[in-house]
Amino acid sequence: MFREFAKSAACAALLVVGAHSDALAQKQGGTLRMYLTTNPPSTSLHEETTIEVVQPFSAIYSNLVRFDPARKSNEAANVIPELATSWTLDEAGTKLTMKLREGVKWHDGQPFTAKDVQCTFHRLNGKEPKFYRRSPREAWFDNLAEVTVNGDHEATFVLKRPQTSLLSMLAAGYTGIYPCHVDAKTMRTAPIGTGPFKFVEFKSNQSIRLERNPDYWDKGKPYLDAIEWRIVTSRSTRILAFSTGEFDMTRTADITVPLLGDIQSKAPQAVCELQPTNVTTHMLVNRDAPPFDKPELRKAMALALDRQAFIDIISQGKNFLAVNMQAPPKGKWGVPVDELKTWFSYGDPEKQRAEATKIMESLGYGPNNRLKVKVSTRDFNNFRDPAVILVDQLNKIHFDATLDVIESSQWYNKLYKRDYAVALNLAGAGVDDPDGVLMMGFKSDSDSNFTKYSNPEVDKLLDQQARETDPVKRRKIVWQIEKILVEDVVRPIIFHGNNATCWHPHVKGHVQPENSIYNSWRFDQVWLDK
Repeated sequence: MFREFAKSAACAALLVVGAHSDALAQKQGGTLRMYLTTNPPSTSLHEETTIEVVQPFSAIYSNLVRFDPARKSNEAANVIPELATSWTLDEAGTKLTMKLREGVKWHDGQPFTAKDVQCTFHRLNGKEPKFYRRSPREAWFDNLAEVTVNGDHEATFVLKRPQTSLLSMLAAGYTGIYPCHVDAKTMRTAPIGTGPFKFVEFKSNQSIRLERNPDYWDKGKPYLDAIEWRIVTSRSTRILAFSTGEFDMTRTADITVPLLGDIQSKAPQAVCELQPTNVTTHMLVNRDAPPFDKPELRKAMALALDRQAFIDIISQGKNFLAVNMQAPPKGKWGVPVDELKTWFSYGDPEKQRAEATKIMESLGYGPNNRLKVKVSTRDFNNFRDPAVILVDQLNKIHFDATLDVIESSQWYNKLYKRDYAVALNLAGAGVDDPDGVLMMGFKSDSDSNFTKYSNPEVDKLLDQQARETDPVKRRKIVWQIEKILVEDVVRPIIFHGNNATCWHPHVKGHVQPENSIYNSWRFDQVWLDK
């Protein structure tokens, strides 16, 4: 593991040097015009779990390390320096020491120091309790015992046990470094970072504007003068606006497979890339709300799912059948489809629906006594469309289900409070690693364990896989966890997304990741050839 960290640091240093030599070819100036599909709930990366926050506001921040924006795969081998210039791991694998970049300033002019790194992670892992309203990724850093500082430009992460996933989670788009001297309320409304762009304004339900940071540590960057986002909730309006050149780039993964043809006919010059999103569409069931506290009822609901029908209708067959970890081959930890089809609720849809109907009838439901329920979902196209199909499939097994569409900025508050009976949700972690996905979603005390599922066996296996350094052995443990979660109907995964992002040819320097939509949004390498 030490060799892997050292190799990553050495390669990263060479990549950064190469990036500076290429900068001479870029053009300075211009405003990148983009859209969001709904109003962000806040500007704080650390307290939110939606791409509508990560994509527009990531450019304000810097991480200690980042995934190389010139490479499609967001993995540990492609991690490069950002606020950390180099890093070493001790032989025991429990102390990661990072040398920090000197001369970096926060957007308000205050100096960045190792103390800011310490504050950031004390707040993220709960050592400084109640700083945030919530901490969705606290489970990512549960293994972090302490962050120590040695002067202003060195910080050491002290781990309880070795953790091969740590570097990837430090590089994730959600893990921006926050300033010690700024309170959480300010970071939700007028954030301060060290990134390539400064926050200017956020007009709720209207627009966001960021402007170039002239004191950015990577001299000569960013190339853009500004980034402007407009919030456009109508899908047809934003697609037309992009096609006519009103926007330079779409919101990431906003373009579904059926919409690609529309884009290509209206804007044939546009560059569109269809990539796995590493985002699951899944059903949530409130396990404590009668009658959904009955395991038999939850089992019937899982058996009612015809996943291939969702995939065919939503994506013309292009989305992926998977469980929580991204499907292979681009997902490194996913269960192979042939194996998955032998698991509970992944078999023949007609036979499963018949079994589900029998279970419902054994519980007293039938044509004249249908189970009424509201299926909650977010006011967001990628949520609403599959939610309509879910309602239809549940209604085939003696449900009387109707859709309950929740205003987008209120959606996650509803989930955290478990203010739902049944819900259709989407979720992604930003890293293709079990610690990032399974720890966050299913560890008993995780804030993002939306159903509050608690299973000591799963907690034990989560810890076991995190300790395992052999990837083959670790994968087997991960699959064991996945199978338990499927059989316990914890968060039935319906499919993994496969959507497109489009941009006009004058947008240069952007590389669309193939295994996460949550990273690579600094925009420091993007320029306009106009």
